[in-house]
Amino acid sequence: MPPRSSPTARQERLGAELRKLREAAGVTAREAAALLGSGATQVSHLEAGRFGTSEERIRRLAAHYACADAKFINELVAMATERGQGWWEEYRGILTPRSLDLAELEHQARYLRQVEVIHIPGLLQSEGYMRAMFAYGVPELPASELEPRIAYRLRRQEILTGSSPAPFEVVIHEAALRIKVGSAKIGRAQLEHLLKVSELGNATLRVIPFDVEGFAGSGYSMLYAGGPVPELDTVQLDAAHGSIFLDAAPQLRKYRTLFAKIEGAALPAAKSRDFIHRIAQDM
Repeated sequence: MPPRSSPTARQERLGAELRKLREAAGVTAREAAALLGSGATQVSHLEAGRFGTSEERIRRLAAHYACADAKFINELVAMATERGQGWWEEYRGILTPRSLDLAELEHQARYLRQVEVIHIPGLLQSEGYMRAMFAYGVPELPASELEPRIAYRLRRQEILTGSSPAPFEVVIHEAALRIKVGSAKIGRAQLEHLLKVSELGNATLRVIPFDVEGFAGSGYSMLYAGGPVPELDTVQLDAAHGSIFLDAAPQLRKYRTLFAKIEGAALPAAKSRDFIHRIAQDM
């Protein structure tokens, strides 16, 4: 079977975790290949997410790498043996691969934590807000490009209201609430939508007002997706040409600490709802 030409972020992550285990054990790719009865090129493809693998091979490699973390290995096995395709695959060839990777990341997350300073997070955007955001792009999208993007973003939001929704903690700066993306009518509808979401049992929405002291995180925007074990957590950052996914242990520690610091500057949930309500009345 030829290697995958475009592995997903989740496939790449599985390969990266296997590579980390191998390198931590001081085992070369050639030695790992000998254990599997293959070549170093095949191991390279496996660790890049271009080849799939089996439960038996993962457990053999883990034993050879002296990894005794059974829960972590079980989660790698689960990643390798997943069957079926997620709903986002309907959009492959229509949207960018990284857009699909984001939906898969959100879908697989055990919990989500997000910080936004300038814009309302995509998972919390009303349809009117989405359309106003997309209308600002250059060149303007034709309907054949716009409508799939709207439908896709609305579909992503179903993780907040499904049968077993993941806990979602979000911190939004007052700037994002006051910037009029579109008309005042769209702004009010967006704020009312936030208030509805804040009433969901799994969603915690907190606001950082302009006048809060000690907040220097205005340049930060991030999504922290909790994995089934902490080693499989992921940070997603927005970049000019798509999403960036981070998973190195020092990076995860950094963004966990950063979220806690930013959260410490935010109003409690109840006061945040009152704050949003007042802004909506002013519009």
